Amino acid sequence: MEKRPVGINDLFETKSVTNPVLSPNDEEAVVVVTEMNKEDNEYYSAIHHIDLRTQNVTQWTFGKQKVSVPKWSADGKMLAFLSNRTEKNQLYVLQTAGGEARQLTECKNGVGSFEWAPSGQKIWFSGSLKTGETFVSKEEAKKEFPQPVRVTKMKYKADGAGILPQDEFAQIGCVDLATCSVTNFTSEPCDHSLEAVSHDGEQLVVGVNRKENDDQDFSSPLILIDTATKEETVLVDEQGYFGDVYFSKDDRYIAYVGADLTFKNATQAEVFVYDQANGLTMNLTTGIDAPVGDDSISDHLQQAVAPGVVWTEDEQLYFQLSVMGDVRLYAATLDGAIYPATGEDEHVHGYDVASNGEFALLTVSTATHPGELYLQTIATGERTALTTFNENWLKKVQPVAPQAVQYMSGATEVHGWLLKPADYEEGKQYPLIVEIHGGPHAMYGNTYFHELQVLAANGYGVLYVNPRGSHGYSQVFVDGVRGDYGVGDYEDIMAGLDEVLAQESWIDSDRLGVTGGSYGGFMTNWIVGHTNRFKAAVTQRSISNWISFFGVSDIGYYFSDWQLNADMRDADTLWKHSPLKYAKQIDTPLLILHSENDFRCPIEQAEQLFITLKDLGKVAEFVRFPQSDHNLSRTGKPNLRVARLKEIIGWFERYL
Repeated sequence: MEKRPVGINDLFETKSVTNPVLSPNDEEAVVVVTEMNKEDNEYYSAIHHIDLRTQNVTQWTFGKQKVSVPKWSADGKMLAFLSNRTEKNQLYVLQTAGGEARQLTECKNGVGSFEWAPSGQKIWFSGSLKTGETFVSKEEAKKEFPQPVRVTKMKYKADGAGILPQDEFAQIGCVDLATCSVTNFTSEPCDHSLEAVSHDGEQLVVGVNRKENDDQDFSSPLILIDTATKEETVLVDEQGYFGDVYFSKDDRYIAYVGADLTFKNATQAEVFVYDQANGLTMNLTTGIDAPVGDDSISDHLQQAVAPGVVWTEDEQLYFQLSVMGDVRLYAATLDGAIYPATGEDEHVHGYDVASNGEFALLTVSTATHPGELYLQTIATGERTALTTFNENWLKKVQPVAPQAVQYMSGATEVHGWLLKPADYEEGKQYPLIVEIHGGPHAMYGNTYFHELQVLAANGYGVLYVNPRGSHGYSQVFVDGVRGDYGVGDYEDIMAGLDEVLAQESWIDSDRLGVTGGSYGGFMTNWIVGHTNRFKAAVTQRSISNWISFFGVSDIGYYFSDWQLNADMRDADTLWKHSPLKYAKQIDTPLLILHSENDFRCPIEQAEQLFITLKDLGKVAEFVRFPQSDHNLSRTGKPNLRVARLKEIIGWFERYL
């Protein structure tokens, strides 16, 4: 059977295989499989069980719901998970021997996270409560009228959440499995994150910032708490993000992942280990000039949850590392030895490691494969596929394989990829679209990206590169964009275009398009305001005016300072880096796509740009997406994701 190119509606054909978790005896595992339902316009997921001895795969949960973060009890007889089957995420548990899942919580605002107690008789969890409220308190249902919201802090809203409740905080509670009775463990009027439970059950690690006004405070202190006495030991308390905490098998060591603010939000994440025996902390990854974790972007993966680290019995630690477009599994020992455990040219977006360190479970995607679950022997690298959820789709569809691109932009080496059109024929010429990622501190990688494949399927070449500011190429490289927006990064992107035009005769230099979202939207706006080389552009969830962004974005008041080294005390610098300033120079037909409920790059950014361009007599159109936030292209309503792709293809068809 002749294979066809990737189509827009293949969004509904591919499945996202994520979050592999081994059972305590390392003989079983579960994964979460998510798919988009066209009829219901929703995302549904299910837990699948794998017997590693027989490699039999069995679906364990069913129904029109989302499930997430499955975790085994210490004896392996129960599996707990979160599900929105009653609208908000609640905690469920099922017997692994069989039977229906049982709901454990009825938290008014849902459950945020959870961890098993080692006894298997209770589960710790977190959820939001009003001050003075308990997890078991119930309010009578009553008709509620809209009320004004008094705002006293700058951190009062968040993309995806909207206006934040002013008198609610994340608290930690505990539910007894036998009785379903719930008790509160914390009650202070500040947010608590449940990070880890020791294997003996006597200690919790909790993240909590007790500062009354945290508008300019970006610390996330980690506190070790004795569950009986509530005595506290501070693990880390400095500006930056620290979390993903895991106890070693004997509870002596506590590993966590974090990054300080030396380079603001461009600081690469590291693995730290705290030794309870002597109170000392070591940085295990200080010798690696790459970020710990998964910084690769994709529009296919759903609920791609991976542990920050995994301990083995011999006190080795495994973790993800983002490097040169790959996300690889690495291992480290406490004496400082570090080595890669997986190869190149792929995206390891989920993993777990056997207690004895002999094998790992991996969920892996590549540029031409949406991903499956694999078992890999650590010593030999031998790999066996355990699932085939996307096998039938790949029998009828042929994604385009990218070719790597590497070039010099001045003195800076830049890396990227080039997709040829799916219908490519030698001797013909084709239009080219330059795609620019968001962040800017993220990276394009060797992973399946539906949007890029759809563009190639519609007869376009696609160039996507990692300019300065991207992760995976060194601390200097990722920091290189800060204070330099629209300069070095612009040069890197244009140098990549020049490189492929010089090397690839099939590209029609008179039919060039450019698009990107978030920071990529900013850069799209910037590019068309500084060159007329592109015949069409699509800007998505973009920034056009840094002055207004400062006050309307949920992160604007600090992100502007971190990225541009300027705030409202230096409006001239904000305006200098604003694409809106250069609107008179925009002659490229520009399609503006934006979500109504985007609090990260609010829709007023698009409104300003559109009205200004129309007032100047420019060619521009504006499409607004209802009920959508900043993540429309990744987690938005399925029908709106389809509509967005059709808008992009339609605009380029019209002008290229």
